[in-house]
Amino acid sequence: MSYQAAVEAAGLYHIYRERDVETVALRGAELTLERGSWTSVMGPSGSGKSTLVHVIGGLLEPSGGSVLIEGEDITRLPPSGRAIRRRRTVGLVLQRDNLHPLLDVAGNIALPLQLDGRPKAEVRDRVAELLTQIGLPGRARQPSRQLSGGEAQRVAIATAIAPRPTVLLADEPTGELDEAGAGAVLDLLDALRATYGTAVLTVTHNPLVAERAEHRLVMRDGVVG
Repeated sequence: MSYQAAVEAAGLYHIYRERDVETVALRGAELTLERGSWTSVMGPSGSGKSTLVHVIGGLLEPSGGSVLIEGEDITRLPPSGRAIRRRRTVGLVLQRDNLHPLLDVAGNIALPLQLDGRPKAEVRDRVAELLTQIGLPGRARQPSRQLSGGEAQRVAIATAIAPRPTVLLADEPTGELDEAGAGAVLDLLDALRATYGTAVLTVTHNPLVAERAEHRLVMRDGVVG
């Protein structure tokens, strides 16, 4: 498989400030993600993993450094532009609360496409395609709150990749799942990157997740190495 850079993060710093206290979460972190690749970043709690995901995903503006997605520096965009870019090119699966509790399975997967103004027929076809890919073709109308942990994570991943993003960022994607559920989620990530050429970044403290990635990095004190 031939790769080209999907994401290039360079010199990332992020400082959290609360009253007179400053916490440096990122200290010049650098990371390159190639299209179709799977990179895992391991590290203990407090090492900056989640902050790295939020900055690359455009949810946080870094204190310094740059994040290029397909060559465009999203850190230089205004908040509205960054939100549009994120919606179209970045899939996010966070540790919890990925699904809208008042929407059914199909409604959750359709939501990012509807927010982007996609035609109804395109949304319908894409939802049906993804439901089949995640192994839940008959569950479109099931309320999301009735899903098991593993099912909810699969729906969260389908929602994240519905717009065919350049990169999928997953923060502890198997954190609360049993071994079978975790394996199913990791198999899905592997299949999706192969199908769509999406760059996958998983941040985790679980070595079983890290072992599935092609590229394994370690994060300590805000630095990726």
